[in-house]
Amino acid sequence: MKNKESKPLLGFLGKKQEAPGHLKGLSTFIGVFTPTILTILGVIMYLRFGWVLGHGGLWETLIIVCLANAITIITALSLSAVATNGKVGVGGAYYIISRSLGIELGGAIGFPLFLSQALSVTLYAYGLAESLRIVWPGVPLLWATIVIICCVAALARLGADKALKAQIPIMGFIALSISVLWIGASSAPVPTALRASTPSGEYSFWALFAVFFPAVTGIMAGLGLSGDLEDPERSLPRGTILACMAGFLTYLAIPFILWFGADAATLRGEPMVWSAIAPLGSLLILPGLWGAIFSSAVGSVLGAPRTLQALANDHVVPGVLGRTPKGKGEPALGMAVTMAIALGAVFLGGLNTVATVVTMFFLTVYGMVNLVAALEQWSQDPAWRPTIRVPWQLSLAGAFACFGVMLLISPFASMVAVTLEAVLYLVISRKEHRADWGNVWHGMYEALVRWALFQLSRRKMSARNWRPHIIVFVEKLEERLGVVQYADWFSQDRGLVTVCELVVGDIAELSEEISERRTFIQNTLRNERLPAFGEVDVVERLDSGILTVVQANGMAGIASNTVMLGCPETPERLAVFLGILRRLELLGKSMIIGRISERTLSKSISEREVHIWWGGLQRNGDLLLLLGYLLSRNKEWRGARFRVLSIASNELMKNNTEHALGEIMPELRMDAEVEVIVKPQDLHVADIIKKQSANADAVLFGLNIPEKGEEEQYAVRLLEMVEGIDNFFFVRNGSIFTGELI
Repeated sequence: MKNKESKPLLGFLGKKQEAPGHLKGLSTFIGVFTPTILTILGVIMYLRFGWVLGHGGLWETLIIVCLANAITIITALSLSAVATNGKVGVGGAYYIISRSLGIELGGAIGFPLFLSQALSVTLYAYGLAESLRIVWPGVPLLWATIVIICCVAALARLGADKALKAQIPIMGFIALSISVLWIGASSAPVPTALRASTPSGEYSFWALFAVFFPAVTGIMAGLGLSGDLEDPERSLPRGTILACMAGFLTYLAIPFILWFGADAATLRGEPMVWSAIAPLGSLLILPGLWGAIFSSAVGSVLGAPRTLQALANDHVVPGVLGRTPKGKGEPALGMAVTMAIALGAVFLGGLNTVATVVTMFFLTVYGMVNLVAALEQWSQDPAWRPTIRVPWQLSLAGAFACFGVMLLISPFASMVAVTLEAVLYLVISRKEHRADWGNVWHGMYEALVRWALFQLSRRKMSARNWRPHIIVFVEKLEERLGVVQYADWFSQDRGLVTVCELVVGDIAELSEEISERRTFIQNTLRNERLPAFGEVDVVERLDSGILTVVQANGMAGIASNTVMLGCPETPERLAVFLGILRRLELLGKSMIIGRISERTLSKSISEREVHIWWGGLQRNGDLLLLLGYLLSRNKEWRGARFRVLSIASNELMKNNTEHALGEIMPELRMDAEVEVIVKPQDLHVADIIKKQSANADAVLFGLNIPEKGEEEQYAVRLLEMVEGIDNFFFVRNGSIFTGELI
């Protein structure tokens, strides 16, 4: 039994956009191969190929042909991979890019693509009008161009199927012109000595490449009609690859024919060298030339409104631009806008710069399609199952080649195109777009994270590589936003912050509430612009729940290493946290217990003060100083006054402490004042702290582990010590760098 061709089950998750009603059902030959091959075998082949051969010589020209076609064939393969993975709707290249890289990037590429397709109508019409001067030297170019554009539009209004079928005779004219060129060259070959065998030296290889390359940039002519195909997943790869190969073989043959049929001087100086070689002169050549130009214009006028329609369907442009009469037929308003742009461009005058920028936009699209295929293949999402697989390295090489060719053709035009696309990306990004399909970035990030996690897991953690990965436990996030804010400042964009809301109860009874709270936490963090992960966990008891969640949080080398809790008002609750502290130390976790009375920093930066009460490196001074340094690196605290304070029992101890801090502070590289206070016998330590730090904006203390059973008494002393201090943190270092400064 014969196996049926496998079809992908998932592909893009977005709903396929159907093309206008009566335009459905185009075959591979009519809908893809015909417009693609006619765009490839266009005006460059007739008017510039001989010039390239005359200046580059036979072998250099063949290298140019092979290199240019290698880029387009790779792009065609990338296009085929994407097309066979999922349904390709209206908009062709825009649809592919937006469904993989997102609407923002898709729109930034799609809108210039639409403009390029619309302006291409003018460029082709202008070229056709200019070629009429061969038989009608006095033809008015402006009016001839306008008439040609109107004729193209009238043909397009008949519908894509009729417009494309009208191009079949044009293929015959092109085939006839190539045949008579071969007959003319073989019947009257020029002497070998006069042939263009070697480069003239007037133009560089890349200058000639830039002139020829636009000849092969028609590979996506069929992609613009993707929504009109009967089976786009089958037709697009087959039609495009066949057209590319046919064009490649044709472009390999023509240099030999021209090489035999004309001398180097004629090739360089005669634009219509085909007419000079062929029997009957221009009579059998011009129909092919005119037909090729006209068919390219038809392809552009059919593709542009559909690109605009796809942009309208995604609300990148006003939706009215995508409407069709009674839901079927050509997108009338989109066609009108296309024709308005094409006719308006007629009055621009010099179109050479416009033509170059148009080429840049097309190359950007080709590069992006290659990039899409490379990223999709590299990320290895399960939904990526194309029937035609292309190595991601090949697609990536195609993308770089496209962007490189842009610079070779015109650095200025490349900058214009890229700048416009960047501006459009920023504009589109400001709008909120709801897309119900995924994109390649999620898979890319997962693949990168997976790779990075494996690398981290294979490397031993050292004190030098320690970063504060903080998990903040809260009962109600809205009441502890200040603590989360300081956790972000302590991590200083170097570690990860996770906000975990603990709910005591039964998960079966709280499942709906958990989902709501998780959404609330994530939205709150986003709205408050706090870069933290949010989660909700159901636990049986608070203390055991904290230990369980801490052990399960993170993976590989990204596990949380610091637990942060809001300081309770009562010594009984604080004693519970102190009991947890002992077990956290066994797990190698540090602990920060803090209270923030006022989250808003009302003082100016120069008036803010941070006090760090230091008791020695072995008594949490290591982590205290590091947190102080990280805090000082935030823009909200850069320029604030940092003080490292310590209490000594006598002058000798004061001198020793000052000496120790004098050696440590330069190593820490934090701009901070150092002050060691000798304790008067009639004052308690708590009184000294209150006197010094009552007006500080943040105060950091070390935290000891109390003896078992003495947690509550220790909690009472701690709360008495910070009475009257608004913002404070108790810090316990349980990490791998205890007793040393990193």
